Amino acid sequence: MRKAEIERVTKETQIRVSITLDEKGKAEIDTGIGFFDHMLTALSVHSGISMSVKVKGDIYVDCHHTIEDTGIAIGQALGQALGAKSGIVRYGTAYIPMDESLAMASLDLSNRPFLVFNCDFTNQSCGEYDLCMTEEFFRAFAFNSGMTLHINLLYGSNDHHKAEAVYKAVAHALKTAVTENADGSTLSTKGVL
Repeated sequence: MRKAEIERVTKETQIRVSITLDEKGKAEIDTGIGFFDHMLTALSVHSGISMSVKVKGDIYVDCHHTIEDTGIAIGQALGQALGAKSGIVRYGTAYIPMDESLAMASLDLSNRPFLVFNCDFTNQSCGEYDLCMTEEFFRAFAFNSGMTLHINLLYGSNDHHKAEAVYKAVAHALKTAVTENADGSTLSTKGVL
């Protein structure tokens, strides 16, 4: 079974993450930031990747360290669970509507980390979640998992809907990319990733 556990402890955060790629997206999320819990639950359920995420962070300062460090830990866990990334579809793209909003995510589990993030939010926050941290989360997630990730928010007016469309688009693209291919081969002209 493809799974991994990561524990990350700094002076700012204490994080324990476990993921299982083949368990139908069971989510146990507790970061101390309600809207972020909602987004990570959507990421887990819609990707089909089971996640347990327990975080104690310095949210009395703000949400930055908690969200970014969680992205690091989840990214490391995904990279560890995928190992050499052989035998997977590797690529995934998804367009997800959320009411008036539409987001697109396209990714490559290539061991070549990169993030393109084209999303504009109107407000500063949703609850205790600073919307600018959406980009920071996905940067940490992509770079620590070895993923090339492109996210485009095509349009929308409600920031809750826009952020949720983004997380769900990444989830559905990821669901495709981590799917095991028929022959177990590495999808690369080089033979390795």
